[in-house]
Amino acid sequence: MRRIVYLALGFAAACGLSLYVDSWTAKLLGFGAILALSILAEKKPGVVMRCLSTALGIAVGLGWFSVYTARHLNPITPLDGEVVDCVMEALDYGRETEYGSAVDGTVKLADRSYRITAYLKQTERITPGDLIAGSFRLRITTEAGKDPSSYFQGKGIFLLAYQKGDITLSEGQKSFRHVPAILRHDIQTILKQYIPLDCVPFAKALLMGDTSELTYQTDTALKVSGIRHVVAVSGLHISILFAILSAITFRKRFLSAFVGIPLLLLFAGVAGFTPSVTRACIMSGLMLTAQLMNREYDGPAALAFAVIAMLAVNPYCISSVSFQLSVASVSGIFLFSPGIREKLTSKTEGKKGKKYALLRKLAAGIAVTLGAQVLTIPLCACYFGMVSLVGAVTNLLVLWAVSLIFCLLVAACVLALIWGPFAGIVGAVAGIFIRYVLLAAKIMAAFPLAAVYTVSPYIIIWLFFVYLLLLIYLLGRKMAVSFVCCAVLSLCIALMASWFEPSTSDVRFSMLDVGQGQCLLLQSKGRIYMVDCGGDSDSQCADAAAEMLLSQGYSHIDGLILTHTDRDHAGGAENFLSRIRTDLLILPEPAESMAVPERTKIVVASQDLQITDANITISVFAPVFRGEENEMSLCVLFDTEKCDILITGDRNAFGERSLLRHADIPDVDILVAGHHGSRYSTCEELLSAARPEFVCISAGEDNPYGHPAPEVLDRLSDFGCTVFRTDQQGTITIRR
Repeated sequence: MRRIVYLALGFAAACGLSLYVDSWTAKLLGFGAILALSILAEKKPGVVMRCLSTALGIAVGLGWFSVYTARHLNPITPLDGEVVDCVMEALDYGRETEYGSAVDGTVKLADRSYRITAYLKQTERITPGDLIAGSFRLRITTEAGKDPSSYFQGKGIFLLAYQKGDITLSEGQKSFRHVPAILRHDIQTILKQYIPLDCVPFAKALLMGDTSELTYQTDTALKVSGIRHVVAVSGLHISILFAILSAITFRKRFLSAFVGIPLLLLFAGVAGFTPSVTRACIMSGLMLTAQLMNREYDGPAALAFAVIAMLAVNPYCISSVSFQLSVASVSGIFLFSPGIREKLTSKTEGKKGKKYALLRKLAAGIAVTLGAQVLTIPLCACYFGMVSLVGAVTNLLVLWAVSLIFCLLVAACVLALIWGPFAGIVGAVAGIFIRYVLLAAKIMAAFPLAAVYTVSPYIIIWLFFVYLLLLIYLLGRKMAVSFVCCAVLSLCIALMASWFEPSTSDVRFSMLDVGQGQCLLLQSKGRIYMVDCGGDSDSQCADAAAEMLLSQGYSHIDGLILTHTDRDHAGGAENFLSRIRTDLLILPEPAESMAVPERTKIVVASQDLQITDANITISVFAPVFRGEENEMSLCVLFDTEKCDILITGDRNAFGERSLLRHADIPDVDILVAGHHGSRYSTCEELLSAARPEFVCISAGEDNPYGHPAPEVLDRLSDFGCTVFRTDQQGTITIRR
């Protein structure tokens, strides 16, 4: 059976190659791998079947990916960006968005049915089975489209539709495939009715993976403390469900299979058939089948079968972060947990008593947690930019409570159908443990060095070094103490380098890559000010700013200045203030209401302000004339002995000229291009007065506004400015 593991390995590798490199390169690499495996098999006959299985997996994977793309995706690729009249059948309830609503469904195009997510201007109630007819601009989510998205293609959604014109909504016929969405909606209603209000968002996330109502603060605490996985329905939840199933069926194999397999299928549907829950349900289904047939269950083989099955249905699933983390976690448990457990329990084996039994149980929990993290840490570092250092401890503190909460929530949902008051009691008890988990996450996340962030290159180097040490440890003499000591010592060196490096420059200017927005960090000899905090995503912008500071050892800044309150300049400010202690917040007039910690002093810049702090002077220029919102932007001049920086917000040429008439603008080293490089900003008069050496432009890649405009780039070229752009170079840092 283990040959299927190597078959799955080759199949997954082929899908990954086909997705991440061009077709011919993928085939050349794949056939090169097959040839290498054939040579290896010839020289080492003992591994011939493993090599042949891997080679077969690569060959089948390359062929299947090509066939799937040609038959299923190529027919709709020409529709990318086109406006098409179509009828969509809703598979779920509509959900509100900032600009209207969104709904998942299916649509028939080119004689094939496709999963689709539609974004509508209306906020009318949409239910599963409803038919939505109208004109939509289509976007392909694969690399063949203009806006590829691994999130959507990993879920099998290859089309996004944006409403153009009016739509017609009609009631359709409900069918069996709409049951999971209806049941999910009913469960959400029960949770809101019988669970304490402050606990409902976590309950929904834990039971169904719906994290949409988690606050930024809660979500951040879960990530930093290393337990974010408990609200992403996965193997943990399925194992709890499996334990409940075993209890209610009295471990009778026929009854367990008869009840369990449909229950697993239904639960996967309620959770939205996410890759992680689908993988876990397939493996659990195989376990039930093995019990039914009185056969031994082989975990690695079951994982391999699940991988092949999921990639056969949708080979693009290989790009899903959920799929990668789920498979890596279980693989790590199979590969490393037995050895870790053996190491931890070596001195308790054969000893009797409750104390030793408890120690062995604790060791098993630690082994599973550490084993799962061995392969998931690199993925978390790559995708989320952080590594939680307290994750193992937090998991030990809360996983028992998470299991209990899950059972209580299931019980509350069942009891709600029988007797409401009893469901309310069970829900109240669940609320107690939910508050415990959230409190534990908050406390653990608040610890200094609860997490380290890969925005620092020294942390990336440290990670490579640790995994090199791990490889040496696994291949050579297994001296665990030496491995741990070297890992901790190298971490200390990486942290000291991360903290010391910013102080080597008198002035450090950073323009963060936040997409179509602006977030600037100004540092000089221990004084730190930030100008604006907004971008494509409020939470991602706040994370980018907070994590850059935390990676340098700072959890406090002197001030935050918002040039104006548009979302692309201020959307992430509240979230940022919840993570980083800020002494001063300067807002433009009129100031909008904002949730600000009590420790932060708020100043509304109704007139010009000047801040003198150690060796720096910050001049904040208020607008002279009333006008449209962009013209009301504050302007900021950051002045030090070594570097002058000018920021004009979203003012256009009129606002820039009024600034020149109102203030004495010196020659500057760095100019932040106005309004993300709009053609109406960064006028010739401003360039003549400021004579910047560097001009930095914060704009999103392929933004719909065409920023930066060619006219602006031509003007900057005429003035001999060196231009840096976040859409091309990512985060920009200039040191003086």
